[in-house]
Amino acid sequence: MSFLKKKPDPISDKAKSLNSRIAELEGEIKQLSQTLNKAPAAPRVRSSIYPHTASPDDTRQRPGQSEPSAIFFEKVDHERIHKNATDQSTAGRFNQLGVRKFDLPALWRRFREHFQGPSPANPKLVHLMAAGTVQGLRPLRVEKRIARRRFLLLVAVLLVLLWGLAGLFFR
Repeated sequence: MSFLKKKPDPISDKAKSLNSRIAELEGEIKQLSQTLNKAPAAPRVRSSIYPHTASPDDTRQRPGQSEPSAIFFEKVDHERIHKNATDQSTAGRFNQLGVRKFDLPALWRRFREHFQGPSPANPKLVHLMAAGTVQGLRPLRVEKRIARRRFLLLVAVLLVLLWGLAGLFFR
């Protein structure tokens, strides 16, 4: 009765193995952090060349530095940038009267995108599914073929029903 048994899912098997590996690594991290906390602290050594700083954010000038590090801001003319951006983006969209021009290529692009649907969240997985390289799962091309045949069969049945109804009404 092996034909009644469910095939093992390779993705769930891989997920189980990865979860067990994550648990092992977390235990190892916990063990290493405990040994680090138990280790005696190393003696603090301070250089006698540089003065002692209270915090690492202290920005006093040290010997050998030409000037202290400082942030330099450049003045930017925002009006000029905003004016150029609006001129370039709207110059071709409106006519002399201020009415928006009809953009046929953009209309066609929006029409096509409406039927294409959103882009996949994980394109690499979609590529693997289409190629059929994930063991235990049917390739996407096979699924498409099955869906296409089902659609064509339903259309044929619908046409036969419409033909029969039209024959009854027009006699």
